[in-house]
Amino acid sequence: MLVTWRYRPRKSLIQSFDPRAWIIFFLCYIACTVLFWDLRYLLVLFAMALVAVFTSGIKWHEMRRAWLFIGGFILFFSFLTLLTGRGGIELYKEEHVIRRLAAGFTLFGWRPTLILSAERIAYAVAMMVRVFSLASMTILIPYSLNPALYGVTFRGLGLPDKVAYGMDLTMRFIPSFGRDFQLTMDAQRARGYELEKISGGLFAQVRKLAPLIVPVTIHAIVASEDIIDAMDLRAFGVGPRTWVDELHYRPRDRALIAFGVVMLLVCIALSLWGFGKFWVPEFLLRLAQ
Repeated sequence: MLVTWRYRPRKSLIQSFDPRAWIIFFLCYIACTVLFWDLRYLLVLFAMALVAVFTSGIKWHEMRRAWLFIGGFILFFSFLTLLTGRGGIELYKEEHVIRRLAAGFTLFGWRPTLILSAERIAYAVAMMVRVFSLASMTILIPYSLNPALYGVTFRGLGLPDKVAYGMDLTMRFIPSFGRDFQLTMDAQRARGYELEKISGGLFAQVRKLAPLIVPVTIHAIVASEDIIDAMDLRAFGVGPRTWVDELHYRPRDRALIAFGVVMLLVCIALSLWGFGKFWVPEFLLRLAQ
């Protein structure tokens, strides 16, 4: 049986719109965000993401794990970028060094050196704000979009029936897979399997995880076969599909779509005119003097 994300109806800004309108706005927002590296423009988009998050009605405990995982991932790679300077080479060619820290030892003739420059700091902060903006908007979708409307939403966006239903199954696969993994792990623990005592090298640990991986994989394959058989029995794909639920645009939905499209056009125009390029704050440049 397929399960869904922890969705529930809420009196929120996101759920007050047609899901198709929100998806269109979300795509426009992503396009606008990837156009800029200027922190000033990114902060405006980040503020919009914060408004969506705080008006979503989703409690912290509902998506705490997702936020901790995504936040830790972003902070780790932003810090790694700050230390190495990787990724910003195409955006800047000259660096204004603020501090150069050299280790007191050498490794095969190479002395580890940490360089903190105005450009590296500005790039790391811009990347962090950029990715946080995208993640903040993305994480709201599975918690705010009614699972019963997945298929009709993607179909209403102009996708073919097969693609729309495929997107529906994809959105349900991850939580279903997580549910099966948890049930299998509980069942194996009831039989005396001690996951906490797994030791050895990488390959040894993978081999010892077989009592978890094999049943979950087999169950996923069997479940997919059941879904395929059910779709074949209903002659899925033979002709146009009808949907039980219907979606209708309201004035507020058209206004949201228009706002997203206008925002995208403005961002494209600003980018073509040379605005939104990589920017280093003046106070960071003064620190390098």
